[in-house]
Amino acid sequence: MTATTTTVEQPGNYSSPLATPRPHLGHAMASEWTKLVSLRSTLWTLGSLVLTVVGIGLIVVSQTADGDYSQINFTTPALVGLMVGQLAVMVLGVLTITSEHGTGLVRTTFTAAPDRYRVLTAKYLVFSMAAFATTTLSVFVVGITAAVVRGGSASGPHAAGEWFGALAGCGYVTLLGVLALAIGSLVRHSAGGIAVMLGVVTLPPVIGAMLSMWEAVAAAGELILRHNVPVALMTLFGLPQGGDVGPEPSTLSQLMLIVLVTGGAVAASYVIVGRRDV
Repeated sequence: MTATTTTVEQPGNYSSPLATPRPHLGHAMASEWTKLVSLRSTLWTLGSLVLTVVGIGLIVVSQTADGDYSQINFTTPALVGLMVGQLAVMVLGVLTITSEHGTGLVRTTFTAAPDRYRVLTAKYLVFSMAAFATTTLSVFVVGITAAVVRGGSASGPHAAGEWFGALAGCGYVTLLGVLALAIGSLVRHSAGGIAVMLGVVTLPPVIGAMLSMWEAVAAAGELILRHNVPVALMTLFGLPQGGDVGPEPSTLSQLMLIVLVTGGAVAASYVIVGRRDV
């Protein structure tokens, strides 16, 4: 008895009728943008940023007179709210990546897009654009309102440079958010990343004040007091500083410091994310 054999014809190579373009950074940015706008944390953090900067700024404008702006910039009222609102930017920076680690979505992300450097770059770019646009819009709404409402003859002349200083201040806050994103990618924990960033903002003034009390390390203490986040924002927004801590640092030195610190953290995040499992 012989068994019958059936020959099955093998299908040829399948060719999809749909175009399959090579993945690039634009695709990764589109994916990260979709994730960013679909998160509730984005609405809450950026919404609180706008509410804080614009709300407090307009209250400050309503409590000032035209003559007050002969000594300060029109954008100074926005600084009051931005001192608090910067925390929202940093929280969003941390959550942009730690939320994926918390839910396990990061494994799916790296499976779908094996090029981790491209994914991380897309996160940095998308977050930076969203944070900078929101911060700048909030600050300039307050500044323009102050210029319109309090721009009488008593306010004196105002150079265009004060608006560029405010723009640099918005960039500074954005870099703080990028630093927070880098810290989040290193620690992979929301609470830990936020705690580190709160320390970055609040501890240097305290440490500087403590070191200034001892003559041996007073110079280091004064240096820290001149280079920390609150002082940097005051410098960029053109607000005069009081106290006996030496000459005021330049805006360039403040910007260079945050660029160096953020750049170092971002570089470390690329190295660590590229080497570890997830």
